[in-house]
Amino acid sequence: MRKLSVIATLCALAATVPAYAQTASASSTQPIRVVIVGLVHGHVKGFLTALPKNSAAQLVGIVEPNTTLAHQYATQYHLDPSLFSTDLESTLTTKHPDAVLVYTTIQDHRRVIEAAARHNISSMVEKPLSTTMEDALAIRRAAREHHVNVLVNYETTWYTSNTEAIHQAEAGKLGTLRKVVVHDGHEGPKEIGVGPEWLPWLTDPVQNGAGALFDFGCYGADLMTVLMHGKAPESVTAVAQTDKPGTYPHVDDDATVILHYPGTQTVLMPSWNWPFSRKDMEVYGATGYVITVGPDGLRTRYKGEKTESQATAPPLPADQHDSLAYLAAVLHGQVKPQGDLSSLDTNLVVMQILDAARTSAQTGRTVQLKPLTQ
Repeated sequence: MRKLSVIATLCALAATVPAYAQTASASSTQPIRVVIVGLVHGHVKGFLTALPKNSAAQLVGIVEPNTTLAHQYATQYHLDPSLFSTDLESTLTTKHPDAVLVYTTIQDHRRVIEAAARHNISSMVEKPLSTTMEDALAIRRAAREHHVNVLVNYETTWYTSNTEAIHQAEAGKLGTLRKVVVHDGHEGPKEIGVGPEWLPWLTDPVQNGAGALFDFGCYGADLMTVLMHGKAPESVTAVAQTDKPGTYPHVDDDATVILHYPGTQTVLMPSWNWPFSRKDMEVYGATGYVITVGPDGLRTRYKGEKTESQATAPPLPADQHDSLAYLAAVLHGQVKPQGDLSSLDTNLVVMQILDAARTSAQTGRTVQLKPLTQ
């Protein structure tokens, strides 16, 4: 009788809990439903390789108008043909995803994000956010009007070395920031074997925004914007050139960008001419420095130390370990995407920097920046 009484009491208590509270815990553990839009951005291969081992998301659809390319991916990754469609609107209507993962050309980001937003669906796009400030501001309007999240995925966001470098700067271990130098790039997209569905638009100034300047300049602009707590630089000065005109006749393959902040300078060095692939950052303060070495390595030296030390950065939290875990945490309300490496507010400033760098390289003049209107 006592057991029955306890059960009855628990049932009565459960009945008094609001429905949303009863389902919150369960919903936060459910995989989010995602639709891939586009297969022409080669980073989708990494996603499809990792997906079977990732419990954060469930793939419910793929939109790709090129049926030959779609068939190629279906065969390579053993995907159910029923996942595929050539029509974005019908897929959004019938599949009811929580988010779209956008692997189109950069120029197409705005179109896809606006379409998803009209269905109250959030988006995560591959870096950078857009090719123009006009599109970036339109994306912000769509996100605000429809109350959806728009996030930008960078490989370097999931580097524990970058996160630790930012944490050390924020904790004051380096003193006042004086100079940051960011190297990003590789030998060149054609040189590393970028696929035929990717190379034509990646080397097109309209569809990609620029060459190496946009392709790899965005990484450093993203990291620096977070280091500067979301503030845009006062000015941007850039030079860009094409060292391999026979390979990249329409876009730059090497650039140097100087960002000036009060008391701090940043040098971004995006290139398709490095002798090897690299993504590393040097952060120098008044009392110390930290240099990232690959995804998880660090070299540090602080005031009073006679020699440099090496360390391994601590792991990221489980809900921010990779792009899908982060996206799921945002959609479940566990992480607020504001002022971080993936957030829309950060990436509006990134686009300010990239747009100004492109203008500076074209005109040979320094471009002064003003804070974005809210």
